[in-house]
Amino acid sequence: MVSESKVKDMKLAPAGRRKIEFAETRMPVLMRLREIHSKEKSLKGVKVSGCLHVTKDTAVLVETLKAAGAEVSWSGCNPLSTQDDVAAALAANGIRIFAWNGLSKQEYYWCIEKSLEIKPQLTLDDGADLIFTVHTKHTEYLNGLMGGTEETTTGVHRIRAMAKDKKLKYPIIAVNDAQTKSDFDNVFGTGQSALDGIIRATNVLFAGKNVVVAGFGHCGRGIASRSRGLGANVIVTEVDPIQALRARMDGFSVMPMAEAARHGDIFITATGCNNVIRGEHFKSMRDGAILANAGHFNVEISAPELEAAAKSHREMRPGTEEYLMKDGRKLYLLAEGRLVNLAAAEGHPSEVMDMSFANQFLSIVRLAREGKSMKPDVYTIPKDQDDYVAKLKLESMGIKIDTLDKSQADYLSGWEEGT
Repeated sequence: MVSESKVKDMKLAPAGRRKIEFAETRMPVLMRLREIHSKEKSLKGVKVSGCLHVTKDTAVLVETLKAAGAEVSWSGCNPLSTQDDVAAALAANGIRIFAWNGLSKQEYYWCIEKSLEIKPQLTLDDGADLIFTVHTKHTEYLNGLMGGTEETTTGVHRIRAMAKDKKLKYPIIAVNDAQTKSDFDNVFGTGQSALDGIIRATNVLFAGKNVVVAGFGHCGRGIASRSRGLGANVIVTEVDPIQALRARMDGFSVMPMAEAARHGDIFITATGCNNVIRGEHFKSMRDGAILANAGHFNVEISAPELEAAAKSHREMRPGTEEYLMKDGRKLYLLAEGRLVNLAAAEGHPSEVMDMSFANQFLSIVRLAREGKSMKPDVYTIPKDQDDYVAKLKLESMGIKIDTLDKSQADYLSGWEEGT
């Protein structure tokens, strides 16, 4: 038996609907795809289970899948990121959804399992928890699956590790690795929304502060850039020599976390790794230091070690927990160490999610057509799809670009001409 939806409060649906309608005005690429594929019914009869942050922008994606003919069942991919009014609005529109803000770990996986009851043919994931659940706890669904997609860097790392170990049982498209996703969503989206979450949780001034950014991948690069734009002095920590060199050439200070811990006023992790900030670092931090995480899982800042080192802790304001250390210093952990941009704010702006979710939608359409013929592996998005999404975005912005004439195209594709 397939369960009905479970959300916090259906009375919140009208407020959620208004948020979704506003997001639609900021997502012209996805709305254009909805217009095209609702006529074609490209996903007619296809069952899709999704596990992705339940935000206004995700709602536009979900309803685009539905408009294209899909039967959709949804859960949130983070216990603190669901926007309850948006979840209610989706349920009111006939979407099967299991999500509410403040889930326990047990409830979180219960929601994922409920979203799978439709026996999906395709999965859409952010962090790979749904993919992992199907591969471990609910293998009975594997036979019916044609393919899936993965939204974020951490999830792509997980599924690539599964593929390497020959454990991946159906094809997955790494949406995160598309240029129109990673170069925009990860850089500009995370850069703005992570700082938005910190500011909403604390109302702290960035100007004049020492901001320590752990990790200088796409997300860390965006956070460092936006922090500098607000007047902060930025310190980067890294384990990758190429990324560390890039950070230094971009004008940022680079040092190990053990040293940065003594200087930082605000710490933001964006590595996808665990225990990036841990017990030894808490001991040397300044009084009043703020700790925030922008990575997918709540493992980058070791909250258990912070709690063990503290005399007591208390909530100071929503999303801000004060830890009183045994020597009298106070450290502040935001959003329980979970994704600060979603747990303390609204996530990325709709305009940048427009391209990421356009890639999600087009990848689901591709899998519906080709998934049965694809081997279990991790696939990248084709360049022509990346270019198509970028062109639609440029058109929506009223921007025109040059095109190559035949002689230029021939020159670039040839090898005969030299000096």
